Amino acid sequence: MANWVIRCSERYLSPVYFRLHELLLKYNVIQQDETPVEVSKDGRPANSKSYMWVYRSGKYYTDRVIILYEYQKTRKAEHPQRFLEGFHGVCECDAYAVYEKMDRENPDIAFAFCHAHARRYFAEALKALPKDQRDKAKGTIAHEALERIAGIYHMDNQLSELSEEERYRKRQLLVRPLVEALFAWLKKVRDEKMVPEGGKTMKGVNYYLNHEKQFLEFLNHGNVPLDNNATESALRNFCMHKHTWRLIDTINGAKASALVYSIVETAKANGLNPFRYLEFLLTEMMEHEEDTDYGFLDDLLPWSESIPDICKIQSKK
Repeated sequence: MANWVIRCSERYLSPVYFRLHELLLKYNVIQQDETPVEVSKDGRPANSKSYMWVYRSGKYYTDRVIILYEYQKTRKAEHPQRFLEGFHGVCECDAYAVYEKMDRENPDIAFAFCHAHARRYFAEALKALPKDQRDKAKGTIAHEALERIAGIYHMDNQLSELSEEERYRKRQLLVRPLVEALFAWLKKVRDEKMVPEGGKTMKGVNYYLNHEKQFLEFLNHGNVPLDNNATESALRNFCMHKHTWRLIDTINGAKASALVYSIVETAKANGLNPFRYLEFLLTEMMEHEEDTDYGFLDDLLPWSESIPDICKIQSKK
């Protein structure tokens, strides 16, 4: 069965994947993340970590959502550099050193870092408080940081239904002052040594201050999200499943998994029944098996008007 999936993916799904990749690179905003996965036969010692990378169209592109997975053995910068070759725009991600390297070396891509990742340090600092001290949490630096970040989220969330241009304009008036006030306060916390070094709170302070440019980047646009939660949601099903099947046997199996998850998650994100869509897609691709011209592919993509109604998820009334 695994061999059937591998051969089917290579023969019928890969052309669709490559077309989706071409289209993804035309967006102005791409969000990305990665998660470890174990591949048992990849030429390395047992228990070596491999990675499933995920790239998706920006959160505010709701009409034609693209979610693509890519298997790689490592987390090296060469992988996203190769995948994003030809992309001009903003990449939303966490503050992993690979993205900082790309930010320095690639003038075509601006990087925006995820505020939800930075927020977690302060949330963890409060969770680490002994139970008998949690009633005093409101007086801590971590609590104030969370309050300030929540204020930014609250204001930015109110702009979610606006157009890109109007959201940009409103961000300058309503969100930028809150973000700049947060950074001014964080610098004061650091400079006046208001919290001890080494703790979660100080790690959160430094995480923000060491990447100020990237955390402010979303303010320069109207279509860059405040965080990378949409990408983490795209990874959620894969992460849930890997706790069931534990590992992937071969590299070919890992690549096939990336193709299948890409097609399925993209279909779901565009309101399609993944089983029915795969059935339609495979049937159509078999009809074009000998074709060398792939111009027909656009008619098979999840948002095409050629998709039969049986593939579409009917909304409940």
